[in-house]
Amino acid sequence: MSRKLVIDPVTRIEGHGKVTVHLDDNNRVTDAKLHVVEFRGFEKFIQGHPYWEAPMLLQRICGICFVSHHLAGAKVLDDITGVGYSTGVEMLPTAEKVRRLGHYGQQLQSHVTAYFYLIVPEMLFGMDAPPEQRNVLGLVEANPELVKRVVALRKWGQEVIKTVFGKRMHGISSVPGGVNKGVSIAERDRLLNGEDGLLSMDQVIEYAQEGLQLFYDFHEKHRKQVDGFAEVPALNMSLVDDSGNVDYYHGSMRIVDKNKSIVAELNYHDYLDYFAEATEEWSYMKFPYLKELGREAGSVRVGPLARVNVTRSYGDSTPLAQAALERFHEYTNGRANDMTLHTNWARAIEILHSAELIRELLNDPDLQGEQLILMPADNAWTGEGVGVVEAPRGTLLHHYRADEEGAITSVNLVVATTQNNTVMNRTVRSVAEEYLGGQAEITEGMMNAIEVGIRAYDPCLSCATHAMGQMPLVVSVYDAGGGLVDERAR
Repeated sequence: MSRKLVIDPVTRIEGHGKVTVHLDDNNRVTDAKLHVVEFRGFEKFIQGHPYWEAPMLLQRICGICFVSHHLAGAKVLDDITGVGYSTGVEMLPTAEKVRRLGHYGQQLQSHVTAYFYLIVPEMLFGMDAPPEQRNVLGLVEANPELVKRVVALRKWGQEVIKTVFGKRMHGISSVPGGVNKGVSIAERDRLLNGEDGLLSMDQVIEYAQEGLQLFYDFHEKHRKQVDGFAEVPALNMSLVDDSGNVDYYHGSMRIVDKNKSIVAELNYHDYLDYFAEATEEWSYMKFPYLKELGREAGSVRVGPLARVNVTRSYGDSTPLAQAALERFHEYTNGRANDMTLHTNWARAIEILHSAELIRELLNDPDLQGEQLILMPADNAWTGEGVGVVEAPRGTLLHHYRADEEGAITSVNLVVATTQNNTVMNRTVRSVAEEYLGGQAEITEGMMNAIEVGIRAYDPCLSCATHAMGQMPLVVSVYDAGGGLVDERAR
């Protein structure tokens, strides 16, 4: 008798989702899907609002990567008002560096949260450990000193955000053409020297290195499990600078294949010329893909693993992260890495990279510059803009249109988790086949392996969910034996 296994909800992720796994009479996996079951209509109810409200309102999609939404929206407003990258205008150095500082602070604190709170429990206790142990409270009991350092590291990242945006969450800094304040000497020194009970900059980098070493130690002990867990194919996409290296704030969108050959490189303003978005009736989340290659071959991976696959070098200003990046590349002999759990390795590298980038910026006197806003020329209004940044979870795109009165007429958001939708579903299928296929008895630990695969992407389903058209409502009634009694669809 065929069976359907359901994981509902998927735990330790942002948002609500479930997984269904279908088994045949021999317990072989015939299908496995990640269903995104919540709907949020930000793209619709922002319409009619004044364009300048968008970065403030749309950042409330998320309580984790709100800075990324704020900055993507700010870059759209730059375009709309005629002082953005699409117009060829050079942003003022102080304004861009202040935005970057807040952006890197968010990446550090978001990665620390995902890595230590959501992923490390399985690294320390195992995928089949009791659920009451494999969580942050289990970490507190097993290694309280580690947790104290993690909390302090995350707090420091939040203080960087607060310094730039005024609040730890949903603050406002960016305005069309720049920012509303710089970073004072006192604010800089507080972060560098560790005043008011904060970590110092040196401690932040030390703790980031310890986090990376934690992965190295785990990988050394469990190499076969880590390397063999859900190695799934996908193209890799990231923003890159003129040298072809990752740029978290701005650049062109580069897509590479397994051999790191460039499949496409595009100005992000031309995104819709290259990508289409498919839909399925079983999920509120769309499935982007490169039109030229089709839905399966043209699906991309974004986020930490994709970025370290795409980038060639971090440069001389971040030597510790550069050494870690080289070690990562050497492991696969320079080829792109498709091993799902190596996403956690890449995330740990990016924690260290973010810390070194922040140190570089804090020591840059441009942060104290007085020219903060670039005013548009007469008749510079364009009414349309696109903004892209590398959110912690991957490439994030905002696209707005506004009428001559300044009211928003349309909004399209393509978030990192949406980009990863196809590869996440491939991961779910791969893990289900490896851990559940052919097993007469399905344990909780086996089911948790599927969640481990999903958590590697640190998906933000709250950001990613919206619908095209109408998703059907299906109500199914089953008897005590599991037989379908009745079903109605709308």
